[in-house]
Amino acid sequence: MKRHDVTIVGGGCVGLSTAKHLSEQTDLDVAILEKEHHLAEHQSGRNSGVLHPGFNYPPDSKKARFATEGTRRMKQYCADHDVPCEEFGVLVVAKTDREEAHLDVLASQAEANGVEYERLDSQAEIREREPHAVGQAAFFAPEAASVDSQQYIYALAREVQRNGVSLYTGHAVEKIRSTSSGYHLATSNSDIDTTYLVNAAGLHADTLAQQVGVGDGYQVVPFRGEYYEVTPERAELCQTMIYPTPDPELPFLGVHYTRRTDGKVIVGPNAVLAFGREAYRNTNVNLSELKDILAYDGFRKLLQSKTMLSVAWSELNKSYRKEKFTEAAQRLVPGVRADDLHKSYAGIRAQLVSDDGELVKDPLAIETDDAVHVLNAVSPGLTSSLPFGEYVAGKIIEMDEPSS
Repeated sequence: MKRHDVTIVGGGCVGLSTAKHLSEQTDLDVAILEKEHHLAEHQSGRNSGVLHPGFNYPPDSKKARFATEGTRRMKQYCADHDVPCEEFGVLVVAKTDREEAHLDVLASQAEANGVEYERLDSQAEIREREPHAVGQAAFFAPEAASVDSQQYIYALAREVQRNGVSLYTGHAVEKIRSTSSGYHLATSNSDIDTTYLVNAAGLHADTLAQQVGVGDGYQVVPFRGEYYEVTPERAELCQTMIYPTPDPELPFLGVHYTRRTDGKVIVGPNAVLAFGREAYRNTNVNLSELKDILAYDGFRKLLQSKTMLSVAWSELNKSYRKEKFTEAAQRLVPGVRADDLHKSYAGIRAQLVSDDGELVKDPLAIETDDAVHVLNAVSPGLTSSLPFGEYVAGKIIEMDEPSS
């Protein structure tokens, strides 16, 4: 049986970033347990790859701080490690007076958070940025970028291994038990003892935390986001990234366009309840996990909201009816046709829901005397991964400091 000073469950962007900062700042023996045989199989590798510079988050919030700092640090990291990263910028389009008024909020937040931006007040100005986008006003943030998230994950993995971190793939943690000297982790491959624990297990973080009595007031509810790819001959429909104006009352952004570092343009995602934590197709069903979701009081309370029911129905339609997805895409770029869109990949967002039926919108890491449980690394998780991982590593370092 092996023993480590710190064991991190989950080899995604937060887990690897935590390992990076621990290995750079301490002499602790650090290990990462990843249940898959390959990295970036779930949230960290199944996202849009966008770096969000922080204009969409309230000033002085963790999200704002992590996003603005994370964008800057990620760009430098990608440059230093030859990870593809392109600063395309993002155009946020307003279609109504109400949406145009919200652009003022984005501008105010951008100024407070130190994010560069430009207001576009006419269709003509919008078309100078995006010839095929249609709206009455827009907000352009040039610092938004597109990154190859999978290559980023593997760059982090190579770096932490060079720093002496042990990376165990194919080690699914099945049981966590507290011991007098830390924790005993039973995995699908071998057992590990550890002094300190970092639970960064993403879609399964809540179930692991609850094995040791942490996070009982929350449950992860999985939402699948499906993407289409624009055919290469029509990729000129999007030159940068085109987003709808976010609705502050809704948890999900809505269908948008993203130009990737490989030149492809993807459209999406929708946000539909997944019938399992890893149900990446709308035909996949994990009956046990679906039963747990439907039986959860917090989820049932969430659906008591007429707004959420309406959103759920709309998103479900986009999943099973391509014409509805196309209509959502046409709201931003009317020239796109159903034939221009072809099914691509899907990701699942580990959305934390509280017992009172509220969507947890901020990052949530619960500390104990010898562990940090990352229950909510909510969007923009990839963007925030370097400062968020440093934050988690700092908590472990504080735990290891001798008491005076």
